[in-house]
Amino acid sequence: MKVAQLYEGKAKIIYSTTQPDQLIVYYKDDTTAGDGAKKAQIQGKGPLNLKISDYFFRLLEAGGVRTHFIETLNEREMLVKKVQIIPLEVVVRNIAAGSISKRLGLPEGERLPRTVVEFYYKNDELHDPLVNRDHILALGIATEEEMDKLKEAALRVNSILEPHLLEKDIILVDFKLEFGRTQTGEILPADEISPDSCRFWDKQSLQKLDKDRFRRDLGSVVEAYAEVYRRLCRQ
Repeated sequence: MKVAQLYEGKAKIIYSTTQPDQLIVYYKDDTTAGDGAKKAQIQGKGPLNLKISDYFFRLLEAGGVRTHFIETLNEREMLVKKVQIIPLEVVVRNIAAGSISKRLGLPEGERLPRTVVEFYYKNDELHDPLVNRDHILALGIATEEEMDKLKEAALRVNSILEPHLLEKDIILVDFKLEFGRTQTGEILPADEISPDSCRFWDKQSLQKLDKDRFRRDLGSVVEAYAEVYRRLCRQ
């Protein structure tokens, strides 16, 4: 049972429960881009993100990657293990797109010669800056050992998701992961894995099936998210 609201973010609300080691995550329809400068409510986006996250968390668990996921309660609420979120976004890039294209002058759509893992400091006031290992140590966010675990886990997630999605005719361009520490110190993937946090392209047409449809005013956001879920459920 929900007890109290602990936090409301851009796309989710977190509630405490009667179990001290469990939380409920409520998926909203709110959509933002550009550090919240662009906002909208897109009816039906929340339930789709929940269903897609449920699918991916179950896939990772089946592949031996423990996550914060426990179960889905209803169309908008997920029960998860309580974790302390590490204020880092771990971004895994297989193909150049978005900010890496702008920063390094790489043509969007160019496959990178090796998978790139980046860390971003989760801080809205600073606009989530790109940081290196020395920055992370100086800020006291994570230890060297923890950073190694984060990178290893992120690459493991990529090794499971990328081939699986290709079988569904979806290219995994890049994705963002967040991690949290349990009370025992275990580090687990948390938050969500959805078209809000990943770039999905159609294998044939390269049509965008993710949040870039909102960022770039391409329209048909919910339709694209629904298409991702339809392909995931396809046998």
